[in-house]
Amino acid sequence: MTEKEKQQAGELYNGNDKELTTERVNAKKLCAEYNAITYNDYQKKERVLDRLLALRGENSWIEANFFCDYGYNIIIGDNFYANHNLVILDCAEVIIGDNVFVGPNCGFYTAGHPLDAEQRNSGLEFAKPIKIGNNVWIGGSVCIMPGVTIGDNTVIGGGSVVTEDIPSGVVAAGNPCKVIRPITEKDKM
Repeated sequence: MTEKEKQQAGELYNGNDKELTTERVNAKKLCAEYNAITYNDYQKKERVLDRLLALRGENSWIEANFFCDYGYNIIIGDNFYANHNLVILDCAEVIIGDNVFVGPNCGFYTAGHPLDAEQRNSGLEFAKPIKIGNNVWIGGSVCIMPGVTIGDNTVIGGGSVVTEDIPSGVVAAGNPCKVIRPITEKDKM
């Protein structure tokens, strides 16, 4: 089994593998190209995103600066908006639903390292997928950790560190992120 196959299967793998390193370099080059494009050259930005990401829905936009590891593990739904400085470490799949808004300085981290120092120091790592439902708002400076699923119609408060799954229809915040309350009809303005 190749290191990439181990990675995609959720097993420990060597991230310094030649194939994975080459793919990361290619993605970093596309991110650098994207970040250097004049702000209002929308068509050029969209062409680069289409080359970088696995799938991108209609009416999706990512403000510069944007960084990812591979790109081919990122699937974005319709009506997606991410503010400046989004980082997606997509060693595993990152699936983002429709109508998702992401504040500035957020990170989606599928990558992790073993707790055992000997394994970690040998260069082994692992990746667990992240899934974001539909109609989700993620506030600024949120970190979403490996293996997390966030349900539909949920709001994650700014500065949160999401280490466990968050259900649908709630406001959640904190470090670690916890459900604060359900979203109700009273929340309509």
